Amino acid sequence: MAINSRKKGARGELELSHELQKFGFEARRGQQFCGKNGDADVVGIPGVHIECKRVQQLNIHDAMRQSVRDARPGELPIVAHRKNYEHWLVTMRLEDFIALLKGMEE
Repeated sequence: MAINSRKKGARGELELSHELQKFGFEARRGQQFCGKNGDADVVGIPGVHIECKRVQQLNIHDAMRQSVRDARPGELPIVAHRKNYEHWLVTMRLEDFIALLKGMEE
């Protein structure tokens, strides 16, 4: 079962990367080469740490804690997640969302 979960996770990361590429971002899977390298699940958007979850049942709080924990200083931690037959969603902390909005005002 763990192998299928890993494969589904890898497919989700690849799928999200392709979606971001459609909008002009140079996104790619962070761990596409064997082993953990400390990168986010999807990389290529400067200043954003993306934790990618492609599951039917998600504990969003655990996923967000993981993104916050793994983000490098100055990176905006987010969780991109999707269920089968649903659209991609992005979850972030309110304080980060407010900072993002304030940055758009400037």
